[in-house]
Amino acid sequence: MSFVNTLKQWDESVACFERGDSTAALETFIDIQEKNSKIFFNIGCIHLINKDLDEAEKAFDGSIGKDQHLAVAFFQRGLTFYKKERFEESFADFQNAFRELRGNQLIDYKPLGLRYKLYACEVLHNMALVNAQLGLWEKAKEHLLTALNLKTEAKLSLIDKALECLLKQKLFQPVEMSQKVLFKPNKNYVAELEKKDYLGKAKVVASIIDKDEFSGFAPLQPQVDEVPATPKVPEVMRALEGEPHTVLFEFVPETSDELAVVPGNIVFVLQKGADNWASVIFNERRGLVPYNYLERLEITLSSKQDKDETNKDDIPAPPRREPPNRPQRKSGKIDESGDSSKCIVKVHFKYTIAISMTPGLAYITTLKTISNKLGVPATSITLSYSPKDSGKIIIDKDTRMEDVWSCVRNGRLTLWCDMKPDSSEQLHIQTYLVALHSYASSNPEDLEFNQGDTILLLSKVNEDWFEGECNQKIGIFPASFVEEVQMKEI
Repeated sequence: MSFVNTLKQWDESVACFERGDSTAALETFIDIQEKNSKIFFNIGCIHLINKDLDEAEKAFDGSIGKDQHLAVAFFQRGLTFYKKERFEESFADFQNAFRELRGNQLIDYKPLGLRYKLYACEVLHNMALVNAQLGLWEKAKEHLLTALNLKTEAKLSLIDKALECLLKQKLFQPVEMSQKVLFKPNKNYVAELEKKDYLGKAKVVASIIDKDEFSGFAPLQPQVDEVPATPKVPEVMRALEGEPHTVLFEFVPETSDELAVVPGNIVFVLQKGADNWASVIFNERRGLVPYNYLERLEITLSSKQDKDETNKDDIPAPPRREPPNRPQRKSGKIDESGDSSKCIVKVHFKYTIAISMTPGLAYITTLKTISNKLGVPATSITLSYSPKDSGKIIIDKDTRMEDVWSCVRNGRLTLWCDMKPDSSEQLHIQTYLVALHSYASSNPEDLEFNQGDTILLLSKVNEDWFEGECNQKIGIFPASFVEEVQMKEI
């Protein structure tokens, strides 16, 4: 079967699926003789929707056999094994999917024809679920904590909910891919399927010869000799801004103008300051990262033969040396005294916040700091922490704060905050906003809404940006797009 026929059947199958006729789509997909990895993947997804797990497994086997680096195929086959209660094989596939992410926080498959983003934190979420099914609760907890650090969108609150279930040794639901998306063929190739007359019929428009009817091509004109050839700069090289660098160590931001990165990420340095801080771009976001956490990356244009000889399975080993000390900030929102004794306290409430605090603070000071950050009365909340190999322990005025602060690991401490169920002081005011204009998210952490939607205000990031909740999603948005409509007690 020619590539043109394969392309026609592929496009026809996707059209049938989008019309809701999955049976016709599956039959057309199966009739394709030369199936590539994406077509096998589409067949597996339809079988998975129809709950035909055995056929889905065979199709995903074919997809991975054609492309051993397709992380989303490993992810879907892992879900298939999980539904068949083959948990060891399911964990292995989720592990392979995480490996093929190659240190990135997500893979966006839209350029390949699939409107889906595979997040590293979602893969770790499912790995933790499989460990829980096998009774490996501590391993499951480790995977969820790693997923929490890799979380890129506030809307992915399911990881926080899974952690709460895990602390009670309860199972939770797996993350599944949307059932409405399939790999589509390249739209440019599909547009070329129809025959086109590019030349058309020649016509004489003007001529110096009277009654000229010649409509052929003119003879070749003399060419200039020895014109130096200027190599064309590839579009992908012109699109990059800044100098490429590889991240060597994980960096956890402490202020809003700093950027979170993990080892293996590729960032583009726009400017390096004298204080050893660099302004970088990563995933269309701009922020500050210590320059001694980065290593310059040389990008060269190699030939196809060189690329073929490169071992694509080589994964760079993690750095074996300890990360350097955090450089001093000469300006910005961090403490000008350069106090390195502070740690990051992550508080899980209805949403998660991070506060820079000094270890060893008294109970009253800690409670007041957290309540001010959350915007709720200190008398209406209860704090708790979780020592190693233990459940959550409530923090009150009789708690030894030395025990709480001894749980700081790598400059970070995790606390939980709950509302007191029987306290009359738990009433607080919530601010609701109405959207004056529709806002389409351009970054993963943005909140998308339409004109007229009601938004619950969670916090004010700064004068220009707010954090809020709308349609069960949490994110940030421009303050100029909304206005306050009402105050409501809860």
